[in-house]
Amino acid sequence: MLFKYKNDYEKIAMGFLSFIPDLKEVSHVQSELAFYNKDDQHVLYLWQNDEGDFSGIVGVEIGTDFILVRHMSLSPAERTDINLFRILNELAALYPDNRVMGSLDTAPLIAKWEQQQTKEMD
Repeated sequence: MLFKYKNDYEKIAMGFLSFIPDLKEVSHVQSELAFYNKDDQHVLYLWQNDEGDFSGIVGVEIGTDFILVRHMSLSPAERTDINLFRILNELAALYPDNRVMGSLDTAPLIAKWEQQQTKEMD
């Protein structure tokens, strides 16, 4: 289940963001958090697994007809395609009128998810 980021979850969010290769340094992680907090078009969601533990994070940019997935990170124990696809399915359900798209870093994952969606529809 996705939960919109709140400042109460700062340390949890920083932990998940630090798994992203470009965000290894604390200053970079803090800059990203500030970036997501500056306006309503950039949103961070924490993902909770079936046991109720926060297990991942996804950062999106909301456009007029698209959702751009900028960052996605799961704890090592939860890093499976199934969980990544669950997060993307939840995002798509939150924004049913918007197309889920990927950044340069997340585009391969989004393409894989879209292929899975196509298979399920057949």
